[in-house]
Amino acid sequence: MQAIRSVKIARGVVIGGKLPVLIMGPCVIESERHALRMAKLVQAAAKRVGFPVIFKASYDKANRTSHTSFRGQGLEEGLRILQCVKDATGLPVTTDVHDASQVAAVAATVDLIQVPALLCRQTDLIEACARSGKPTSIKKGQFLAPQDCGNIVAKFEAIAGPGKLVLIERGTSFGYNTLVSDFRSLPIMRSFGVPVVFDGTHSVQAPGGLGTKSGGAGHFAPVLMRAAMAVGVEGVFLETHDDWKNAMSDGPNVVPTKELAALLNDLRAIHRAIGRKAPPVSRR
Repeated sequence: MQAIRSVKIARGVVIGGKLPVLIMGPCVIESERHALRMAKLVQAAAKRVGFPVIFKASYDKANRTSHTSFRGQGLEEGLRILQCVKDATGLPVTTDVHDASQVAAVAATVDLIQVPALLCRQTDLIEACARSGKPTSIKKGQFLAPQDCGNIVAKFEAIAGPGKLVLIERGTSFGYNTLVSDFRSLPIMRSFGVPVVFDGTHSVQAPGGLGTKSGGAGHFAPVLMRAAMAVGVEGVFLETHDDWKNAMSDGPNVVPTKELAALLNDLRAIHRAIGRKAPPVSRR
């Protein structure tokens, strides 16, 4: 087991520091007004429990099930809105990037680049993120075993060196339109010496489950996040929305903002009770 190399983001936020970090926000940037409102909501919710927070929203959902689905505001406008969020709230921000050609522009605005799960093996994209010098989170693909993340870490750190990479667990494909969370994956992924964040809301997603869009079972997300905190993670990723029934992306699996306080209180209580457990050592 390697010692976990903490990752400094910005504004004093450290993934792998003393406190677990929250990565929260709506799935997609719906409008400037909505992004600002959501950023202020997640900032207040995190402040109440004393956890550092990074605001998350996507400028483009390039992997929507249907070509008719809303994708976002696009690269230029989306990054402008994220910069407005930073200026208005002081929060660090993150967003996902889909192509190596977008990395430089994204790195100039965000504090943490995110590589989506479906692109976690795209070498050109990962290497571009590593060269950018910005901290990067890479989501483990639903199709990967947790031990396969060692190759992701090696690929990224061969260029960027240590202390820049975060891994995110978001469930594993389990038959058609279904994901399952194997909590053994968290200590396995942490064993590579990088911080691991558990994505609770995408872990309850049903990819393509509603025919032309993905479904989900958002009521199970808090259960999984409480379990992940008890197992031991450096942070929790969750999407939240103030009107989930009308959310433009991933509404079925988000945590509604009205339920956010209760969930974060639970996560704080678990952290205070048992801290962050180190991964178990193999008996072999």
